[in-house]
Amino acid sequence: MLMQTKFQLRAAGELSPCRSRAPVVCNSMRVRYAALIVGLGWAANGVPAWSAEPPLVAYRIDNGEIRAPLTREPGDAARGREAVLSRDAGNCFLCHTVPAAGATPLGNIGPPLAGVGKRLNASQLRLRLVDSTRINPQSVMPAYYRTEGLNQVASAYRGKPLLTVQQIEDVIVYLQTLRD
Repeated sequence: MLMQTKFQLRAAGELSPCRSRAPVVCNSMRVRYAALIVGLGWAANGVPAWSAEPPLVAYRIDNGEIRAPLTREPGDAARGREAVLSRDAGNCFLCHTVPAAGATPLGNIGPPLAGVGKRLNASQLRLRLVDSTRINPQSVMPAYYRTEGLNQVASAYRGKPLLTVQQIEDVIVYLQTLRD
């Protein structure tokens, strides 16, 4: 079955469907995970700056992928690695083992990121970062860009994405380098 949904990314950072769809409801595990992240001070430096974002980017989800890049500027692997290992941005190591993380304690909730660049292409990674619940509605991985249809979000974080579209593209390029 081919799944096609059009989404729009708006300057305020909201991800909204172009056609009506019932919102995905967070299960209790996702709510606890979000509370853990906020409790650990994730995004403690404030919200991402959206001034560099284009006013409107439209894209399509085709068969479990977002094929077109979200930005015109290509992603940068060094910035992506920094976002993945940052407590203020991706915080990916909270749930995943990340190659070359050094002495950082790593999580085991999600799959290891070693070899992810071999297993998934950029389009598949893009959808997982924007909103992993489009792949698995029971996923505990946060939607790094979707802001609508979420439950029990602290008012300070309501309507604000965890990563900018440029950070998402940077993380994708970095993850594509993890081939072993």
